[in-house]
Amino acid sequence: MKHKMSALEATYTPQSYKTFTGALCSFLEAEFPQMAGTSTRLMFANMINLMVNNFFPKAENLRPGQTPWTTIDKNEKGSYGKSIKNSKLVPVVLTVIQDSDILERAKGKKLKEIKQEAAIRIATEAYEQGGCMTNAEIAILLKISANTVSKYIKDWELEHKVVVPRRGSIHDMGPTLTHKRIIIHKLFIEQKSVEQTSRETYHSLYAIERYISTFRQIMLCKDNHMNTDEVAFAIGKSKRLVKEYELIIDGYANEIEKLKDIINKHAHVENNIEKFANEYGQEI
Repeated sequence: MKHKMSALEATYTPQSYKTFTGALCSFLEAEFPQMAGTSTRLMFANMINLMVNNFFPKAENLRPGQTPWTTIDKNEKGSYGKSIKNSKLVPVVLTVIQDSDILERAKGKKLKEIKQEAAIRIATEAYEQGGCMTNAEIAILLKISANTVSKYIKDWELEHKVVVPRRGSIHDMGPTLTHKRIIIHKLFIEQKSVEQTSRETYHSLYAIERYISTFRQIMLCKDNHMNTDEVAFAIGKSKRLVKEYELIIDGYANEIEKLKDIINKHAHVENNIEKFANEYGQEI
């Protein structure tokens, strides 16, 4: 039985449709009549409305020096031939300039240091909001070159022994040597747990296991006096990747005994990874 509207309902119900969602539903009905049903159009309009609210935050919610930005979802994995059009994007709010930047500059702090800290802050804020910035994105925001951003972040990572979360390191895209060095250093030189290393470097357990496994293989080959070409052929890796690990090994030339211990500790690390994955339900 059809519901009979009261006088109040007849008068005021149409007013509730005078919204962005209502206008979008009318647009869809007029321009895309093949879209089945009022309920489907309403659901679609509500989803678009939600995206608009997320991607265009109200100005009053932004502090001076902040800007909305759209970047890659931190869980979006890169693959050969995958374009940005096929990648999930998320909205984030980034602090390009903070109050302390102005005061520190007034006191004589170098502009390079301020921009370096801004680059680290932007990458970290994006990751905490579910995004993953590239060096190019940070360069656009700070009006410097992508190479400069790369140098700023690399110097910071080496000095502070941390991995700054960005697309190159988190998604293993591009020749990012620093995070491999830091992970190996944390596990075998600083003797940190797998859990702590995973958390501090923003890397999955699988990625850490893969770095250690490759590092161990290359160490064994180098211990048998194999050159780069021979190592690459023996373990089925590219020469570029082998050279990256060789640089790490050379960096520990004065700690050869600790490097030899890595071979014995490798199984221990793998067991820790499996145990941690089972305990916390994380895929490796």
